[in-house]
Amino acid sequence: MDFSGEVLTSVHIQTATAGFCDTEKALSRRQSILLLGMMIGGAAVSAVPAHAAPVGAFTSPRLTVTRYGQLGKNGRDIMFIPGLASGPSIWAGVVRAGLAGHRLHLVHISGFAKRPAEANARGPLLQPVTDELARYIRENRLRTPAIIGHSMGGTLAMMLGLRRDIAVNRIMVVDMLPDGAGMVGGTSAGLGYLAGQLNGYFTGTKAGRQVLADMVARSPGGRDSDPRVLAQALAELAQTDLVPRLSRLSSPLEVVYAVPADREMAAEQARRYRAAYAKAPRAKLIGIGPSGHMVMLDQPARFLRTVENFLR
Repeated sequence: MDFSGEVLTSVHIQTATAGFCDTEKALSRRQSILLLGMMIGGAAVSAVPAHAAPVGAFTSPRLTVTRYGQLGKNGRDIMFIPGLASGPSIWAGVVRAGLAGHRLHLVHISGFAKRPAEANARGPLLQPVTDELARYIRENRLRTPAIIGHSMGGTLAMMLGLRRDIAVNRIMVVDMLPDGAGMVGGTSAGLGYLAGQLNGYFTGTKAGRQVLADMVARSPGGRDSDPRVLAQALAELAQTDLVPRLSRLSSPLEVVYAVPADREMAAEQARRYRAAYAKAPRAKLIGIGPSGHMVMLDQPARFLRTVENFLR
């Protein structure tokens, strides 16, 4: 799996965070690199087409939603949630395709991809954002929408599916494991505490803030995002394990994962995803490759076909 910013993160961890705390030494060099650089897409993306409709009076200090298309007789409302440091532009290929008859709701989380951090600048992130997404669904009277989330957006999609105050028709998770720390080969039990400590260092100390700001500025996928929001998101993802709750997901779940070009790595990737989602009663796994983490950009035609089939 391709996570951008890897070399840069390694250098900064070794030079700037050495000696930060004894616990940090327990984390392997590889996990340190991936924990701070994971899921920050580095690829350039095209702008989303401009023919968007305003979304009523809904406002939130944690996110915005832009709507595309008209809901046809047999169409669905579809919410697209981007991942860490990404904005709605990662879905440009899907939006351009039209998905005739469906109405698309593109989420932009505050603090990512040039959007000001606002309320996301401090405190918890994942649960408050999930609460606002659920409020959007209720206030706009979306009846059993489909939810498609990439990376961190996949975690948010599953969190929405686990709620009882809204009804979700189906969920697609794109290249994300239910235990966020599993993306770097760890577990929330093993890495969660350390992630919290690193978050405190990067956001609570002058030296840490400078290190994080420098890393973000040099990482193509993160330079337009707020370092405070990135640090909080990474910490919470490493601490979030949805595996024990997968059996409670009543909506159909489709998991699209990136398949590396290397045959052995591809086989291992398939094994990891099968094991991770084994407790989800209605899960369907689809591998797309060769691809890095940004499946919709690396394999746009195949990803679009997968989305179209998912909506049937």
